[in-house]
Amino acid sequence: NIAIVTLCNPKGFNLVAGQTFFKELYEIQEIMEEDKSIRACVINADGDHFTAGVDLNMLKQADSQWIMDRLVWLQRLYSRWQEYPFPVVAAIQGICYGSGVELILGCDFRIAAENARFSIPEVRFGLSPDMGGTAKLTHLVGIGQAKRMILGCDEINAAEALRIGLVEIVAKPEELNDTAMKYAKKMAGMPPAALRFAKKGINVANESSVAVSLLYEEAQSTFCCG
Repeated sequence: NIAIVTLCNPKGFNLVAGQTFFKELYEIQEIMEEDKSIRACVINADGDHFTAGVDLNMLKQADSQWIMDRLVWLQRLYSRWQEYPFPVVAAIQGICYGSGVELILGCDFRIAAENARFSIPEVRFGLSPDMGGTAKLTHLVGIGQAKRMILGCDEINAAEALRIGLVEIVAKPEELNDTAMKYAKKMAGMPPAALRFAKKGINVANESSVAVSLLYEEAQSTFCCG
């Protein structure tokens, strides 16, 4: 009852390469939404690196009209992990750049191998993050660290990512996937309704007032205690 989504083009650094990548990701998400047996999900990658980010050749076609026609749909792909009633764990090794960072920001928590390296270098290419980078990274690590990574294009290692709160756990490279599966199995064994409401409650608290969060707690507790 654990879904495993694997980036599987290691020779190409698992690049986010155009419409094929996003189409396949959408199809996977549709399958996961229909499969009510899933209790947890792990997103990982083959090879030495998680992903080097977007294929820069893709940017050749990305004029303003292309963005207007597609970006909202693309943003939802990376945000959709939060809509599932089960936790989504990212397991990251080696390079995780640009769009890869935005992908893991949409997950519930992140486990990094000791050799992981993170960077959001879009500004260097005349762009600003547009798949949730500015919104989600700021929520996760705070405004100062978000500006450091996005404006300064700083690359940080796993230890630094743990220190600022970009990842929650650091593991030895050879233990990365086992550690991710351990947490996925642990959570998959929890009562699913409680897990669902707790995940949504944390998301509500992150984006709303205390009063709204307490009201949500009242509603979900009424259900759970029933």
